[in-house]
Amino acid sequence: MAVVRSLLFYFVFYLGSIYHVAGSAALIMLGSRNTFRRVVEDWARWHRWCARVLLGIQQRIEGTIPSGQVLVALKHESFYEAIDLPAMFERPSVFAKAELMRIPMWGFAADRYGLVGVEREHGAKALRAMLTAAKKYSADGRPLLIFPEGTRIPHGQRAELQSGFAGLYKLLGLPVVACAIDSGPLYHRRWKRAGTITFRFSDPIPAGLPRAEIEARVQDAINALNPSDPPVPA
Repeated sequence: MAVVRSLLFYFVFYLGSIYHVAGSAALIMLGSRNTFRRVVEDWARWHRWCARVLLGIQQRIEGTIPSGQVLVALKHESFYEAIDLPAMFERPSVFAKAELMRIPMWGFAADRYGLVGVEREHGAKALRAMLTAAKKYSADGRPLLIFPEGTRIPHGQRAELQSGFAGLYKLLGLPVVACAIDSGPLYHRRWKRAGTITFRFSDPIPAGLPRAEIEARVQDAINALNPSDPPVPA
């Protein structure tokens, strides 16, 4: 059954994605930024619908989804959460690898939506450009989203946070909400499984904490759904 569900999901979701990509390209050329964002959000909701109806994957939210001027640090186990972000958050601005921003058309669309390219090895000039973009989006009331481990991590495993996370936290001066996600066992596989993916949001962590403390608190919070970790109250 998992194989049949997955094959149907791949066919239906990607077929519908062609429609959304074509619509996004047309709107980019027409210069309609707000309508373009709605198409992106509709694509994320389309993915959520396909996952729920075709794969049997439900979604559970624990805690409060943050909005406004906040830095949201998320666990990253699969593409499920990456695709779902525009549907879950209100106009999110996501920190993404700069390599993705250089993909033809996709990178232009990502820039139009409001993604912030992360140049990890290009020094102070790249950092200033990233901060300028992030502060602009935050001033517009958009939450800033980041995967602080930098890449997908298998469920049940911890990884060191990227060194740039603490720097961003300090320079942006924003509170942090951390989010644990357990999508890996269901979604990060060829033949996907039915079940429930949980998003567990922490209470806000204030700005201005020492590096060691903010890193420890965020790492504990994003790993709160790991099998070896004790449950954290929502």
